Amino acid sequence: MTQNIQYNVGKWLPSDQEFYNKWLKKVYQEAQSEENKRLLPPVQALKDLIESDHYIWNLVQMMFDEIPVQDVDTPAGTPQVRDYYQMLLMLNRIIQRAPEFNTTGLVGTPINAIFDYPMATKAGYVFFMNPQVNMKLRNILDYWGKYLKTEDSTYVLNTSENGWLSSNALKELDKAAYGDSFTHMFHCRSNDVNQKLGFRSWDDFFTRTFNPEIRPVENPDDPDSIVNACESAPFKIAHNLPMRAKFWIKGQPYSLIDLLHNDPWASKFEGGTLYQAFLSALSYHRWNSPVSGTIVKAYNLPGSYYSESLYQGFENERGADPVAANDSQAFLTATATRAVIFIKADNPKIGLMCFVAVGMSEVSSDEITVSVGDHVNKGDQLGMFHFGGSTHVLIFRPETKVQFNLHGQEPGIAGQNIKVRSEIARVE
Repeated sequence: MTQNIQYNVGKWLPSDQEFYNKWLKKVYQEAQSEENKRLLPPVQALKDLIESDHYIWNLVQMMFDEIPVQDVDTPAGTPQVRDYYQMLLMLNRIIQRAPEFNTTGLVGTPINAIFDYPMATKAGYVFFMNPQVNMKLRNILDYWGKYLKTEDSTYVLNTSENGWLSSNALKELDKAAYGDSFTHMFHCRSNDVNQKLGFRSWDDFFTRTFNPEIRPVENPDDPDSIVNACESAPFKIAHNLPMRAKFWIKGQPYSLIDLLHNDPWASKFEGGTLYQAFLSALSYHRWNSPVSGTIVKAYNLPGSYYSESLYQGFENERGADPVAANDSQAFLTATATRAVIFIKADNPKIGLMCFVAVGMSEVSSDEITVSVGDHVNKGDQLGMFHFGGSTHVLIFRPETKVQFNLHGQEPGIAGQNIKVRSEIARVE
């Protein structure tokens, strides 16, 4: 019997509201059962901040009060996250476990699921953009990230219904990678599912690599060919980039000053071109160089972990962002945590370009694996996203005349993955 797999765009949250409600109920019940246990240190620190800072305390009260009851009330007996202490209890539970697969709906970013409604409010927008709050959230995510790198986190790498090595899970992973079998597509240290295919932690599984022959570089010797930096779906192309824009408005224009956090090189891209694409929960999560060239600058930028554009909140005539910040991707390029890598392409027609990895939701580490001065060939690794949602952008100077090849697609939230290292553009 074929299972009806129901996911939302990006596969980070389920489309099936009934499943989503049941998942929240399960997490809350488990969290309540742990209520007599002490909150973990980073969760306790967030609780202390909320209760000791009058301004943040008021924001939190307003955030939950602003959730429209008529929009989010669930069937009788199904709890919703209605106050900050429920929220903290559920956070405490989440960061002691690894994400599970499910055949009827996937909660790919469980903390994002808990914050989904609160962050769609006006007070939530302010709360989740607050630097003190983000410092506490970063510590929570770092704590969880350390756990996800331990052998204990491999308990979800099994063949049960909720295991990532079940036949249904492997079929979905294969489908996302256009492949015929997981072990053929991806590098595994073992072919035995009972040995967890050799993966040593959840993070090891999440950051898995393709086998060498699976994603060859298209047109490796053609310097005019630009390849896809991530296994990702096209979201937007923008031309004539402004230095500064009101990035919180309806159209979500890009703002170079904000995207690159006042980097002095931002002006080099004024009037240029930007390409943005997003990764799904089932995607390969490493970044690869779109061109051959030299790394001339690379750094990480702090930012928000859980935020979405005000226009995508409950004030939006469409209702809140139905995919929990996916509709806010352009906004997140200016606000979220991100990694910035400038590459001076060998091809002078491309020259200086910029790759930006944008963390969404549970990304606690955008890891850059190259250093300034390194020469990379087209398709070589630049870094990776650790567990979480993600999007990325390529930025070209106005002198660089780029023609995109999106493989028959139009950019948008419903896009399909284009293979990493396949051609996505050519320079004239």
